[in-house]
Amino acid sequence: MNVPFNVAVCQLAISDNKEQNIGQARNQILQASERGAQMVILPEMFNCPYDHEYFVAFAESYPDGPTVKMMSATAKEAGVVLVGGSIPERDGEEYYNTCFIFGSDGSLLGSQRKIHLFDVELETLVFKESDTLTRGSTFRVIDTPFCKVGVAICYDVRFPELARAFVMNKAALMVVPAAFNMFTGPAHWELLLRARAVDNQIYVVGASPARNPSARYVYYGHSMIVNPWGDITAKAGAREDIIMASVDLGYLQQVRRQLPVLEHRRTDLFELKIAENIS
Repeated sequence: MNVPFNVAVCQLAISDNKEQNIGQARNQILQASERGAQMVILPEMFNCPYDHEYFVAFAESYPDGPTVKMMSATAKEAGVVLVGGSIPERDGEEYYNTCFIFGSDGSLLGSQRKIHLFDVELETLVFKESDTLTRGSTFRVIDTPFCKVGVAICYDVRFPELARAFVMNKAALMVVPAAFNMFTGPAHWELLLRARAVDNQIYVVGASPARNPSARYVYYGHSMIVNPWGDITAKAGAREDIIMASVDLGYLQQVRRQLPVLEHRRTDLFELKIAENIS
């Protein structure tokens, strides 16, 4: 039997004080749990400003870093599944943009590194993540007690093949920790989240940091939860906030029965090829 569960997004205000960011994330996870959340989702790079110097300075390794220790301990304390947005991860000489997912007992359920790096020249911004970060080389669908989850970090959401690959591997929920800016956010943020939900008939959760107009990199905000019909069931504004909505797998199945898009795919004409090393 599919029992609905409550998903919360913590739209955090990010500062250049790592300890403060970690503490605020912990506080909001606990607040979300007190409000009835069973799964809590954090934004992209929630422990540091979105800037190369902080990616390196605030990076940490699993399992010894203070951020991952906080996430594990707080998931257990709150009794929630925690999808930890992303943080700068150091692995040897390489740096990654990585999401860690913890169970309600504090155990690591899985991790996902950002696959597509944000190397762009926009009208208002030139930014190349590859100047500091290394792209992830694999993706996985992560088992949780509620459903299978795929994580697409920010720029990853622009690649529809990834969302479809998650669905082909039985994901019912795609989490998008992201840091869209004031140029891409108003134009594409809601559009992309709703499109991925409708195309794949899954729940999609977009988790953004809160907006700080005085920051060097200004986040768009507007975290949201979208159901498989493309309806927005919860949405934040620009400021720090906690939003929550129900994820109902029974409703997901209803949508797929009414519009059997996935069954109608013409796999005799085209098919998604997934690399053999993908789990």
